[in-house]
Amino acid sequence: MARWTGGSPLDEDERIRALATRLIDDLPQLSTDIRQFVEAAIPRMAGDASMTDLFHASVRGNVETVLRSLRQRIDVKDVDAPEAANEHARRLAHNDVPVNSLIRAYRLGQRRMTEHVFGALRDVDVPSAERMAVLETVTATMFEYIDRISLQVGAVYEEERERWLENRNTLRAVRVRELLDGRYDDDVDAATTSIRYPLRWHHLAVVLWFSEAHPEPDGLARLQRCLNDLGDATGAAAAPLFVAANPLTAWGWLPFTAAVDSAVEDMREFASGRRGVPNIAVGLPAAGIAGFRRSHQHARAAHSVASARHGTEPIVVSAADPGLALASIIGTDVVAARSWVADVLGDLADDEDGAARLRETLRTYLLHGGSYKVASEELILHPNTVKYRVGRALQRRGRAIDEDRIDVEVALLMCRWYGQAVLRTSP
Repeated sequence: MARWTGGSPLDEDERIRALATRLIDDLPQLSTDIRQFVEAAIPRMAGDASMTDLFHASVRGNVETVLRSLRQRIDVKDVDAPEAANEHARRLAHNDVPVNSLIRAYRLGQRRMTEHVFGALRDVDVPSAERMAVLETVTATMFEYIDRISLQVGAVYEEERERWLENRNTLRAVRVRELLDGRYDDDVDAATTSIRYPLRWHHLAVVLWFSEAHPEPDGLARLQRCLNDLGDATGAAAAPLFVAANPLTAWGWLPFTAAVDSAVEDMREFASGRRGVPNIAVGLPAAGIAGFRRSHQHARAAHSVASARHGTEPIVVSAADPGLALASIIGTDVVAARSWVADVLGDLADDEDGAARLRETLRTYLLHGGSYKVASEELILHPNTVKYRVGRALQRRGRAIDEDRIDVEVALLMCRWYGQAVLRTSP
């Protein structure tokens, strides 16, 4: 083992080599101490016995690599992470340990290693000026090493995490689709374990999507973040279930331990005024495995109506919204529905602002039993204005509504929910 005293002729490189050799001689104890120091601050770095062994191998490999680089005076820019460190990063990715915990572990390890370097230097007789030069070189080398290696293991983590989540989510999506097709009715607990979602609870299904005309970069990741935010906004009792339907659309379920009443309003409040929020279609709340399916069916029906619209602003629609369920049934053939709406409403089905105002006034008037007064209160108009607009609406239609009032109400309902998709455009 290399030694030196204050009057020795050793140059700086020789002193660094001797220091590195001194620390390598204590490698088993040194790496154990660093591992325990990091584990005390970040317990999830270890986990079960196999993870503990792997973490110890990672710490030892890193400590040995940096010390041998110092002893042999190897530029750490030419050094790569030990394989044990890469494998430990991959295992952390599998166990949902955040990457920032991994990077923090390296910083903590660097701190503890620096303390050992100071301790080793205190045990030898070196002039303070020379000691400072050695410390500066050693700490700079360790910083460069940790900076380089943490970037490498971080990249390994991210690549493995992406692959792991893709495989896991693919399998989860298969299980969810099997569940929607009627599988697992005889074993709800097995299905719950398979998809990692509490199927015995109450559910509120949603469909989230971005318009094809306005696709968003990293769409699925943004949809998943939005679903998690909706879970927080509505007070969901556990993590939501997310399944990608296509690159722009996702299915989601929010779990609750009891029936919920305000979730849709909470979602609308969350989405109001926010930029980058997707369209949201909400099902009806329901419980158990049958409710899991039924709420999803309702959400998809609401989605079928909302996605047929040609608007540019994101919307939040619910299967509980008046008339939406009927509109989804009638609108299974939008082309036929457009033709029928034109036959029923005549010129009132034109896609222009004046006709839109008259349609809304007539719809509100009919909804309230033909009362100009009640309709005026909802529309915030004078009753005479409502009466005038109703008359103008009937003129544009070209006939009264005494004999086919139901058809008119349904046609107006279709216009309200489908918008341009069922309106008559100018040639």
